[in-house]
Amino acid sequence: MAYTKVWKDNEKLNKEEKAKLQKDGLDILEDIPRYAEEGFESIPKDQWSLFKWAGLYLQKPKEDGYFMMRVNIPSGVLKYEQALALAAIAKDYGRDVIDITTRQAVQFHWLEIENIPDIFKRLKAVGLSSVGACGDILRTIVGNPLAGIDPNELMDTREIVDDVYWYFQGNRDYSNLPRKYKISISSNINNAQNAEINCLSFVPAVKNIDGKDVVGFHIYVGGGLSAKPYLAEELDVFVRPEQVKDTTEAVTTIFRDFGYRDKRHRARLKFLMADWGPDAFKEKLLEYIELPSKGENRFEAWNAGYFYGVHPQKQEGLNYIGLNIPVGRLYSDELIELAGISKTYGNGEIRTCNSQNVVIPNIKDNDVDSFLRETLLDRLNIEPKNFIGYSVSCTGIEYCNLALVETKERMKQIANYLDEKLSIDVPVRIHMVGCPNACGQRQIADIGLQGIKMKNKDKQLVEAFEIYVGGRLSEDAQFNKKLKGKIEAHHLNDVLLELLKHFKSTKIAGEDFYDFYERTGVDPLQEKLTEIISEKAS
Repeated sequence: MAYTKVWKDNEKLNKEEKAKLQKDGLDILEDIPRYAEEGFESIPKDQWSLFKWAGLYLQKPKEDGYFMMRVNIPSGVLKYEQALALAAIAKDYGRDVIDITTRQAVQFHWLEIENIPDIFKRLKAVGLSSVGACGDILRTIVGNPLAGIDPNELMDTREIVDDVYWYFQGNRDYSNLPRKYKISISSNINNAQNAEINCLSFVPAVKNIDGKDVVGFHIYVGGGLSAKPYLAEELDVFVRPEQVKDTTEAVTTIFRDFGYRDKRHRARLKFLMADWGPDAFKEKLLEYIELPSKGENRFEAWNAGYFYGVHPQKQEGLNYIGLNIPVGRLYSDELIELAGISKTYGNGEIRTCNSQNVVIPNIKDNDVDSFLRETLLDRLNIEPKNFIGYSVSCTGIEYCNLALVETKERMKQIANYLDEKLSIDVPVRIHMVGCPNACGQRQIADIGLQGIKMKNKDKQLVEAFEIYVGGRLSEDAQFNKKLKGKIEAHHLNDVLLELLKHFKSTKIAGEDFYDFYERTGVDPLQEKLTEIISEKAS
């Protein structure tokens, strides 16, 4: 029985909501075969936005008819056959480009409508889907990339994630949400899931029930980034593993039925939570599902999703190895080679991380040295330098219609420049984004770089950046703060170099950027940036 659209008579619905009342986003899946036969020109412009529900966005410029496709990789667990299928799609249709996203998904570019049905067929054959990877629907589920092999997890969450993911895949009861909806499910104690920036996160917890310690989850609700970021808030409930799907459905139902649909920029779950507060949200949640009060949250230090190097798994005699994928960009032959060595030395799996990197699991002790001699690791390093290894970037103006500036190659070039010019005893996490939507998650970075446009001294509109400092999650979670001053893109290398030289010269040995920021405050960094900008202008 179909659910009741309780918002349908709201006279203040925005235009997107009115359109969704007429046609569900998933209906585009029925139209794509016809559009593929008739060509891009047959697609009405008012249907372009619906392609999001199929995981497709038109690239910039839209009129050229090239699509970006995002493919869901729940928990980041990618099997050998799946990796080969993705590489073949990129090689045949996507000009060899494969990007790993900050939600463990993968993206293709340069796809044409004529090829989409074949791509869907190839994805389905290996158990993958792009449906719901974009649009006002539950997106790919972020999880623990080490699920099942992690010495620092309370339980293996792979089956839980799959259960939730496949329940919501193509589920028309939840295909018309007020806006995009992002969740994470992980039992990693080091918050590899970046829990506080998701709409809904299940995090590791233990509760004593009837004299026994039960392993389960607490939930965080109402996180999100973009132009007005919010940290998710922990609700006073405890969720057993077998209740995760029902709890997800309950929270999603609340979002669907009570989320805002009049102003699209206020349609995310974070705004509902901000207005209701955690106590009122809990009260509403308990109308849908019975949950006890919370137990003990088991989060410890935050690792930001980085797993470089060789590490023992919880299975004796086996190891996982973390590799750097510079700013998340791979090419077809690299993915094929990566899948090959994962098959030779492990079980063929590749695990994607929300740091835009990968982990290869299940490598025997005796095979580690041979694995490390593979030539692919000359580029995909297990011990990257401190800037290229901790740089994150969104897609940028190269493909994205929303971006104001170029980001992906620029971030890689800047990181390599900094590694060449400066050596520091700690990594510095630098995230670059091309627009306020913050797909590159600049708010949680040590140094966030926000792309803008500005007029230079000749009154010409040029690419530029604003700098933010001091972001982190978990204990003392906070978003980074903007420093005053705009930097033209061609000055960014040297400005960052001088700012980081200041960090190096004034930090304590072993002190990371966040601790330095907390100790010294924002003022010294602001004074140094103002000085640097003044010198550049003179």
